[in-house]
Amino acid sequence: MSIASAAQIIPALRALGHDVFAVDTASGRLPPADEQRLLTRGVAPEPPSTAAIERVRGRAVAFAPGALDIRSADIVFLALHGGAGEDGRFQAVLDLAGLPYTGSNHIASAAAMDKDISKRLFRSANVPTADWMMAPVSPADVERVLGWPVVVKPSKQGSTVGLTVVRQASDLGGAIRVAQGFDDEVMVEKFIAGREFTVGILENKALPVGEIIAPGEVFDYQSKYQVGGAREIFPADIPSPESVLLQEYALRAHRVLKLGAYSRIDFRRDADGGFWCLEANSLPGMTATSLLPQAAKVAGIGFPDLLDRICKGAIRRA
Repeated sequence: MSIASAAQIIPALRALGHDVFAVDTASGRLPPADEQRLLTRGVAPEPPSTAAIERVRGRAVAFAPGALDIRSADIVFLALHGGAGEDGRFQAVLDLAGLPYTGSNHIASAAAMDKDISKRLFRSANVPTADWMMAPVSPADVERVLGWPVVVKPSKQGSTVGLTVVRQASDLGGAIRVAQGFDDEVMVEKFIAGREFTVGILENKALPVGEIIAPGEVFDYQSKYQVGGAREIFPADIPSPESVLLQEYALRAHRVLKLGAYSRIDFRRDADGGFWCLEANSLPGMTATSLLPQAAKVAGIGFPDLLDRICKGAIRRA
C-alpha cells in the first residue's frame, strides 16, 4: 500500500511543479529506472508474510536520514503505512535530523498505532469504543467479559494484517498465534457487527463521512486493495444528525491523540444505532481513490490540492 500511495503522490506533486525524488526505506534513494520499476507494481493480493517482512528488514539500509540520502529535501512526504513507517520510529529520526515531514509527530503516531493506548484515550475523550482485553487471555475470560464473537489482532499493525474474527473458544489460541506473528502484543476485542464508516480529518476539520461496504464481515486486506473489493460511498447515506455525531467523535479522537494536519478515523454502527470507534490512522492511504482523498474530493478539494496543502502545512509546522 505504501508503494501504491507513492505511485500517485509523486506524479501529482511533480505536475504541481515540485521537484520530487523517491526513497525506499529498504534500499535508499531510487534512481529513475528503479523508481519506475518499483512504483508501477500493483498491490499484492495477500498481505506480506512474517518471513517476507523479516527479509525486508534484513536488507534494509540504516534507519537514518544520511543513509537514506534525504538531507537535501525541503520536506519528506511520508507514504508509509503500518509497522515502523507509521508507529513513530521514522518520525522520531526525522525530528532528530530537523527534517520537516507530513503527518503526525512521533508521539502521536505511536499512540495511534498502539490500539490498546488509543482505545484508552478514546474513552477519556468520551468516544465510544468496543470492550477489549490484551493477551494472554483464556477462552473462559473472553466468554465472561466480551462474549463471542471477538476480533483478534496485533495491537500495533495496519491494513488488518494478522486479524481474525473468532466465533468459538476452540479457535482463540490459533488466532492469537497468528497475530503474534506480527506483534508481540495481541488485542482481543468485542466484535461489532454492522455498517462501517470513516471520517477524514484535514487541518482540524472533519471531512464528509464515508461508508465502506465490504463483501465480507470485515474491511480486510483484499477488500481494501484489490479490484472489486469494497464499495465506498461518499458522502454516506445516513441522516445529517448521525453524520454530525460521527464527525464530532472523529475530531475528539484526532485531538486526544494529538494527531497532525490529517488523519482518518474508522467506526462501526451496531444494530441499535450506536457508533463505535475502531481505530485512528495517522498516515491513511493516499492514492487518489483512497478514503481520505475521496472525502476531500466531496468537500471540493482535488487530489493535487490536497497533497499541496499537506506539504505546505508541514512546512508551516516546521
